[in-house]
Amino acid sequence: MTASFIVPIVVSDLWDRSSVTTYVLFGLMYLASAFVTIFFNAALISQADVALRGGDPSVAGGIGAAARKWPRILVWAAVSATVSQVLRILQDRAGFLGTILTGLAGAAWQVVSYLVLPKMVLADRGVVDAVKDSAESMKRTWGENVVGNAGLGIFGFLLAIPGVLLIIGSFQLLATSVAAALLVALAGIAWLIVSTVIVAALSGIYQTALYRFSVDGVVPVAFADADLTHAFRQR
Repeated sequence: MTASFIVPIVVSDLWDRSSVTTYVLFGLMYLASAFVTIFFNAALISQADVALRGGDPSVAGGIGAAARKWPRILVWAAVSATVSQVLRILQDRAGFLGTILTGLAGAAWQVVSYLVLPKMVLADRGVVDAVKDSAESMKRTWGENVVGNAGLGIFGFLLAIPGVLLIIGSFQLLATSVAAALLVALAGIAWLIVSTVIVAALSGIYQTALYRFSVDGVVPVAFADADLTHAFRQR
């Protein structure tokens, strides 16, 4: 999955960013990355729901649940990749104001589609119906889940700082020892990968908890101390 982000960056330096080939390549990379990411997020959500309902989650159970939904996951990955690609194209072609507007559009899309995956996995909804249900949930309720996501974003940023510092420090070591610089850089990359996985897992659990509360109207036991009653507050 990491390669799907690195390869487009390298290739973009070799080919013209405005060429059709480049956009097609980025689109395929985004699709592959989106499918892998969404597949394992679906697996996580299925088992987070099992745990929140007092069951015994398992890796095999999560992968099995996601595998049963793979056609829908592929469609949703294509939709997500298309939206990301369109926003990227607009951002590349727009000026400063356009960059801000595309950023706002991306944030709005994330809010509207926030419950799509739980509805696909846990409510057995198709992609179109899941998008409609997710958007309807946002219309009926106040989206303080945005605050929760912002908190996770800040946590992820702080968690990633040591990894970034290690990578920066590796450049300082190049003058003295290439081997030491490489080891430090690899440690920084490993830190960033682990921190990304941690934040993604926490985000999936939080997403599942909000979905379960929106459906049952009861705060999951594991979140009994959290004020989720304000996360889906009625207008």
